[in-house]
Amino acid sequence: MKVLVCDDEVLIRDVIKEYLLQENIEVLEAENGLEAIDVVKNNDVDLVVMDIMMPKMDGYQAVREIKKIKDIPFIMLSARGEEFDKLVGFDVGVDDYVTKPFSPKELVARIKAVTKRTKGENNTYKYETLVLDDLAHEVTIDGKPVLLTPKEYDLLKYFMQNKNIALSRDAILSNIWGYDFYGDERTVDTHVKTLRNSLGKYRDVIKTVRGMGYKFDVKDKG
Repeated sequence: MKVLVCDDEVLIRDVIKEYLLQENIEVLEAENGLEAIDVVKNNDVDLVVMDIMMPKMDGYQAVREIKKIKDIPFIMLSARGEEFDKLVGFDVGVDDYVTKPFSPKELVARIKAVTKRTKGENNTYKYETLVLDDLAHEVTIDGKPVLLTPKEYDLLKYFMQNKNIALSRDAILSNIWGYDFYGDERTVDTHVKTLRNSLGKYRDVIKTVRGMGYKFDVKDKG
């Protein structure tokens, strides 16, 4: 998934980028509307976080122009919070509106929610006979239920969503326990160990990446 963050303030772009990278979301940047248009023309962008008040071209005009190129979702980001401004944003095709100052965690949650609404989200993850059905909140192997703790379930889902991607212990901590979790990397190791035990014949699909973290490794197994 690629998200374009368009804001003329470098600090804001950096903060948003940091949190999105924690979610393994690729981030592209632009500092004004004209740059944003060029980025969309040359990249497969899935969603745009767009500021309103910017030099050269404001966010409203940029949304109008980008909509002519590609129909992608937008989240408007601005210090302006009046009802009129929001109505203008929705009128030009904005999907959500976040007012500064904002919580980066909330913004990430809104990005995920907008993406789910506009594109739909896969709720079933499979590898051979290992199946995680997120709607039913159930994991099965060979059709038989696998009993997992809530954290083991979240870990497995995170691994299956990011198959063949090396995930650092820090990224796993942030995504499963929260960015502000007070703990250390041994928490991850302990839960991965118990998850492996629960997965039986599929325990070895979760590989240790030495000096970094773990990977749901299925490259050579179809």
